[in-house]
Amino acid sequence: MGALSHIRVLDLSRVLAGPWCAQNLADLGADVIKVERPGSGDDTRHWGPPFVKDAQGKDTEESAYFICINRNKRSITVDISKPEGQNIIRQLALESDVVIENYKFGDLIKYGLDYESLKKMKSDLIYCSITGFGQTGPYANRAGYDFIIQGMGGFMSVTGEAEDFEGASPQKSGVAIADIFTGMYASTAILAAIVHRDRSGEGQYIDMSLLDTQIAVMANVSSAYLTSGEIPKRWGNASAIIVPYQTFPTSDGWMIVGAGNDGQYRHFVTVGGEAHLADNPLYFTNPLRVQHRKQLIPLLEQMTRKKTKGAWIALLEKANVPCGPINNFKEVFENEQVIARNVQIEVPHPTAGNMKLVASPMKLSKTPTEVRMAPPTLGQHTNEVLHDRLNFNSETIEELRRKGII
Repeated sequence: MGALSHIRVLDLSRVLAGPWCAQNLADLGADVIKVERPGSGDDTRHWGPPFVKDAQGKDTEESAYFICINRNKRSITVDISKPEGQNIIRQLALESDVVIENYKFGDLIKYGLDYESLKKMKSDLIYCSITGFGQTGPYANRAGYDFIIQGMGGFMSVTGEAEDFEGASPQKSGVAIADIFTGMYASTAILAAIVHRDRSGEGQYIDMSLLDTQIAVMANVSSAYLTSGEIPKRWGNASAIIVPYQTFPTSDGWMIVGAGNDGQYRHFVTVGGEAHLADNPLYFTNPLRVQHRKQLIPLLEQMTRKKTKGAWIALLEKANVPCGPINNFKEVFENEQVIARNVQIEVPHPTAGNMKLVASPMKLSKTPTEVRMAPPTLGQHTNEVLHDRLNFNSETIEELRRKGII
């Protein structure tokens, strides 16, 4: 029994931020019903390859993108543009604690599925809207895309090689961080709203914006600008205030070295056979190393290229120098710590046999997360939900299916 096993969630969202939020709640035990378009479903079902393969090695219709954000959910298909479909959603909302949606600003008003409409039916409903720019302000009507938000929110201005590096340009993150962080903040906001409802009996509206979130997670970078008025710039994989604190090439890959003090720097160059670099008056202290980084870094790179990544990590760990490998994903999932933490899991799936997933990182001692259901096939649970939750009989369900409502 998960901590949220008493909570029912109606998930009207698609793509990433909303589904990520709903999956967090589902992993914690909530009963999540995911509503999808009949025939096509969530856009991410089609974002591939790769697609999960079946026992014969053939592609299924389950994309790697979709399955990473939709486990522990039941999928139903409903056409909300039709009055009968809207009625189904209203009835499910009445039976739910939380509704999550990420339609464009104002889109659900015309269907009578916005917060104000549903609130009249259920005053203690918790309703979370996720949009690119929020429900207020001059950009509220704009569609929000993670890549664009990373640019607008300042992230890309400080990500990428420094301006004086040949070919340097702003870079986006390798994953959709604005979407993912917004989903995480939305999960937290919903949990707070549940606590408030349990104490007061009041539901509430949650307005989540990708742009707000992206700026918030810039953390110390945003704070540095607000404090100093100086515009932060890109430093690539280096630190503006500590040297050496960056990536280094080895003979067979890349590693990270974070020598945060003079002693760690001395240990670094000593185990690399270049102890004279610690005694050089140009590099004796961190402020001096920061001042002369352009001369020092090429010398350190020459040193690090002489050993393998594994050899360096072993030497530096023994010398208590903060370090780590830059792993590809084969190396990630073969790492002994990752294996020991059971990060990779397998769950049975209707079409794919055993499906490999990444486990939830939330590890609770009394109410642990668990994978109760694999990511659903499109509309897998439509009959089940309409029958069990809304008491529709078989004839009613078949008539809705014949009309294309479900």
